[in-house]
Amino acid sequence: STEQSCWFAFLSHRSFSIMSDLDISLLDNKNPPFLKYQGQDSYFGDDPPLSEGVGYLVVLGFGALFSIFTTILVFLNQYFGAKGEITSEHFNTAGRMIKTGLTASVIVSQWTWAATLLQSSNVAWAYGVSGPFWYASGATIQVLLFGVLAINLKKVAPSAHTVAEIVNARWGTAAHLTFLFFCFCANIIVTSMLLLGGAATVEALTGVDYRLASFLIPWGVILYTASGGLQATFLASYIHTVIIFGVLITMVFLVYIKFYSSDQIYDYLEQTVSFSDTFCKAYFFDKDEGKTFFEAGSYACGPVSGNRDGSYLTMLSSDGLMFGIINIVGNFGTVFVDQSYWQSAIAARPSSAAKGYLLGGICWFAIPFSLATSLGLASTALMLPISSDEAGSGLVPPAVATELLGDAGAALILVMLFMAIVSTGSAESIAVSSLIAYDIYREYINPNASGGQILFVSRVVIV
Repeated sequence: STEQSCWFAFLSHRSFSIMSDLDISLLDNKNPPFLKYQGQDSYFGDDPPLSEGVGYLVVLGFGALFSIFTTILVFLNQYFGAKGEITSEHFNTAGRMIKTGLTASVIVSQWTWAATLLQSSNVAWAYGVSGPFWYASGATIQVLLFGVLAINLKKVAPSAHTVAEIVNARWGTAAHLTFLFFCFCANIIVTSMLLLGGAATVEALTGVDYRLASFLIPWGVILYTASGGLQATFLASYIHTVIIFGVLITMVFLVYIKFYSSDQIYDYLEQTVSFSDTFCKAYFFDKDEGKTFFEAGSYACGPVSGNRDGSYLTMLSSDGLMFGIINIVGNFGTVFVDQSYWQSAIAARPSSAAKGYLLGGICWFAIPFSLATSLGLASTALMLPISSDEAGSGLVPPAVATELLGDAGAALILVMLFMAIVSTGSAESIAVSSLIAYDIYREYINPNASGGQILFVSRVVIV
């Protein structure tokens, strides 16, 4: 219509006049890629960056590889290390002799969910630098406090297998069943979030159906957890943590050293929030339909609502603070009611339990904070056309990684995500099997159960 044509002409002229006033060095196709994505309403669109074959390779190939490798390590340790057959006690507690370093690595691995990698960058995209801080600090407090609890746990209940056993011994059946219910709820919620969030991201990156991915991902975990128990979980978690930190360091290096610098990212972030609403509407403009698709908060352009001076580089963010409060309160439940954390404390040496949790909590802080302040802030600094829907789906890290490294970047994020899913998944599997074997089977079904029967029930539950 005539009205649409006039509106388009005005925006095009306005966009050109605004762009002509900017520093031309900022408007090339590389640093940052303003013009390359002008008029694009999403980064990935309808086409995933990787093929389905890559998705199946990661989900099935890596699952089988780690399952075989971890199982071999367990059998080697059985014949050359601890020696002897795996008993129900060893299966569920790993001999209660895990040292500080392995305890710390398994805490890092258990607490690194898919959301740790994806949601942390989303809050950086939405709130700026306050988002990564509140995400990381809001989830580190609980692990550090649990280290204090681990000291008393080893002192007052040295032979316990589960948190519900301790509650039963102290407060009786009613409290035991109540805590058992909450433990199962925590495990179901965490496992569901891991699988569904991870599968949805696998689908977005590779096109593999999320329902099929949800079914296939756990199988690699099931095989080595059922064969080696908690010890296999600890060994696998160490390997997973090494890979996660390797990809993390690579991404930080790429953003702040190889492609850009901290000064450049800082300047680009200041540039992003300096744009007016008129410029943003002209930049995110659909020429075919003759109208803008920009709305405040839907893309990284212009001042940030709720932040001081609209800046990404301030800790004074009302929305960021609200997220931090919710994050702190909510994470107390997912740590203190999750049997996997109690099980790690039970498996640790008395002298290593508290130190392992303190070290693990500090090391874990680096993962969401570093990833979000590199990939998350880079997404807004480079003004990539990541929509709020894409950011909410966890596509900020793969978008920036793809921008920097192409398909290889998306593949690295996919591998990192898979490591996070399977490491936490194995811990949740052994946690549920311990609860059912000791707190349901031995407590209410067969009080005189032998070690062999408890071991059998534990393995059946995992599968």
